[in-house]
Amino acid sequence: MSLDLKIKKDLGNFKLDIEVQAGNEVLALLGASGCGKSMTLRCISGIVTPDEGHVIVNGRTLFDSEKGINLSPQERHVGLLFQNYALFPNMTVEQNIMMGMNGFKMSRSDKKKRANEMIEKFYLDGLGRRKPAQLSGGQQQRVALARIMVSKPEILMLDEPFSALDSYLRWELEQELLKVLGDFDGTSIIVSHNRDEVYRISDNIAVIADGKKNCYGDKESLFRNPPTYESAVLTGYRNFSHAEYIDEHHVKAVDWNTVIRHDADKDVRMVALRPQHLKLTGKAGENTATFRVGKAIDNLNEMILMLTTPDNRSSIDNADDFSWLNINVRKEDYLPFAGDEFVNVQFDDRNLLIIDN
Repeated sequence: MSLDLKIKKDLGNFKLDIEVQAGNEVLALLGASGCGKSMTLRCISGIVTPDEGHVIVNGRTLFDSEKGINLSPQERHVGLLFQNYALFPNMTVEQNIMMGMNGFKMSRSDKKKRANEMIEKFYLDGLGRRKPAQLSGGQQQRVALARIMVSKPEILMLDEPFSALDSYLRWELEQELLKVLGDFDGTSIIVSHNRDEVYRISDNIAVIADGKKNCYGDKESLFRNPPTYESAVLTGYRNFSHAEYIDEHHVKAVDWNTVIRHDADKDVRMVALRPQHLKLTGKAGENTATFRVGKAIDNLNEMILMLTTPDNRSSIDNADDFSWLNINVRKEDYLPFAGDEFVNVQFDDRNLLIIDN
C-alpha cells in the first residue's frame, strides 16, 4: 500500500504545491488553518482537480496531468471523512452505510447484511433505523466511518475528525479511531492543527505551511528537534529569538538580549524554548536575564506569565515581537515573585532549540 503525490493547484490568492510519499502508515498533515491540508485531501479524492502533477495510490494512477488521466471520485476507491461527516439527513444509519456499497455487484439483502455487520463493529447497535439528526456527534462520526470502511477504500483520509467534538467525546472517539486505523491495511492520512492529537495518532508527520511541505519526519524526531520555525511553532514552541553566533559554546538570543551557553554553529538563525523550559530564579547567573512582567494569567494549575525585556514598551499582542516570553510556572513557585515588576529568568540550555532553516 502506498501513496505517491505531487500536485500543483493555483487558487488565485493561494497556491498549493505539495509532494508527499507514504507507505502503510498513518501520515499526519500538520499545519495552521488555511495552509492547504484539506485541499490536498480533496485533490487526492477527486473532488478538486489539480492543475498539474500526479496522484498514484498502490501503483494505480488516479490523476496524471501529462497522461490525461483523471478518474472520477467514484472510480478512485478512496475514503474521505469530512469534518461535518456528510451523512444523508433523510436516510437511516443502515441506509447511509449501504450507500458506501453503491456500485458493488451485490444483492440488496447482502448489502443490508454487510451494513449490519458494520453497525455492530462500530458500536451502533440499535441505531440502524435512526436518522443523523437523532444521533450524537460521536455516533454520526462512527456512521460516517462505517460507510467509508464498508466501501473497502484503498486509502483512508480524515479531515479534522475531532474538530466538532467536546474534549471528553474527542478522547473517546480517538481511541475508537486508533482501532480502525490499526485494522486498516493501507495508507491513512489525518489532517489536523492539533499537535497532541497528531502525536498520539500518527507515525510520520508532514508539516504544511503556505501550501507547501515545510518539512517531514517521524513524529518522535520532529517533536524532539523540529528543523524549521514553522514546525517549531506547530510542535509547541512559544518563545523565539533571532540569534547570533558568538563562539562554538555560546549564542546570543538577540530579542531576549541574553547570552546562552549552548553548542551552536555559525549558521544559527534563531533559537527557541518551550514555555516549560524557562523558570523564575531569585539570583542572576549564567543563562539568566532580567525581564519585566507584562501580564500574569491565573490558570487552573499554574500561572502563565508574559514577560518582556525591561525597556520594551511594545504591545503584548504583537506576534512579531519576539522579546515577549511565555512562561508556565507552578503556582507555588510563583508565590515568591507575585507582584514583582521585574523577575530573573533562567533559560534551560539543555532544551534550547537551534534553528538554522
